[in-house]
Amino acid sequence: MDFTTVMQELEALGKERTKNTYIRNGAHEPVFGVATGAMKPIAKKIGKNQPLAEQLYETGNYDAMYFAGIIADPTIMTEADFDRWIDAAYFYMLSDYVVAVTLSETDIAQTVADKWIESGEELRMSAGWSCYCWLLGNRSDAEFNADKIAGMLDQIEKTIHHSPDRTKSAMNNFMYTVAVSYLPLHEKAVQTANAVGPVEIKRDKKKSSILLASDNIQKEIDRGKLGFKRKYVRC
Repeated sequence: MDFTTVMQELEALGKERTKNTYIRNGAHEPVFGVATGAMKPIAKKIGKNQPLAEQLYETGNYDAMYFAGIIADPTIMTEADFDRWIDAAYFYMLSDYVVAVTLSETDIAQTVADKWIESGEELRMSAGWSCYCWLLGNRSDAEFNADKIAGMLDQIEKTIHHSPDRTKSAMNNFMYTVAVSYLPLHEKAVQTANAVGPVEIKRDKKKSSILLASDNIQKEIDRGKLGFKRKYVRC
C-alpha cells in the first residue's frame, strides 16, 4: 500500500465529530478526524514500514502522523530520527502518544527521554516523562535503576508545581505509574504523590483542571492492580 492510497483511505475514514474533538485538544489543520481503532485494519495490511511512516509523518496531517507511529519500525530509528519527530510534534497527542510511545520500544529510550526531560522545552519534557510511563508500564522492574527512578520522583516533588502544564500532566502520570507498575518504589511514589498534592492544569478559556495522583493510585490499589504491566505499548 503506497503513500497516496493510505492518505486516501485515512481521509475516507475521517469523521467531523472526531475531527472537532482532536481540534479541541490541540490539533490543527490538516486533520481528517480518524478514530484510532479505525486505523487498525489498514495497519494490519501494511505491518512495519519505516519509509512509508516517514512520508506520512512529514505531511503535518495529524491522522497521518498518528498512523506513522503505528507502522513505524522503532528498531531502525536513530536518536536523530526521534529528535526530528519530536520537533514536528506540535501538541501533546503527538509528543506523548506517538513519539514517546514509539521511542519506548527502542534500546535508546531512556537515553533520549533523559535528554528531553532536561531540555526545558514543554513538549520535549512531557514526551520524556511520558516515555518513562510507557516503559515502566510494560517492561520488567529489573530493567530499571531504582536509585535513578527515586531521583526522578524527588525531582518531581521539587519542580512539578513550577513546570509547564503538559509537563505537569506527564509528571503526574509518572508518579502514578511508578506507584502502580514499579513495585520496588511503590511506597516512595505514594509518599511523593501525597507530598505533591493537587496539581493545577490551566485550560485556555476553561476552568482549570486538578490532578491528584494519590487518589488514582489508591483506586488501583483497591482494584488489586499493583504490579500491572501492559503486554503491548503500541496499538
